[in-house]
Amino acid sequence: MLDVCGQWPSGPSAGFDAVFTANTLHIMSWEAVQCLFAALPAVLSDNSVLAVYGPFNYDGAFTSPSNAAFDAWLKQRSAQSGIRDFEEVDRLARSIGFELLEDHPMPANNRTVVWQRGR
Repeated sequence: MLDVCGQWPSGPSAGFDAVFTANTLHIMSWEAVQCLFAALPAVLSDNSVLAVYGPFNYDGAFTSPSNAAFDAWLKQRSAQSGIRDFEEVDRLARSIGFELLEDHPMPANNRTVVWQRGR
């Protein structure tokens, strides 16, 4: 398990070209999502890519009835979990220098969202 609000690698071993995370943002607390994005600049190179796979809400709305049901189930398990609003996640990415490249629809009402820094 990775503690995203804990210690992150730094120095010569950092400088990764990409980060990919799948099915994570909706099971993490919003605070942990913010910690993840805050830590990325220290571990990614200047011209790096960030790809996130999972469900998102758009304009504050669920994209399907099944995502609404999934969100309710997540919140029953943990009040801090839940499907994240794309606009809020995009705001976090932009705050650390990333620009949206692509937003791909995927099976089961998921998305693959890709940002790049230093274009």
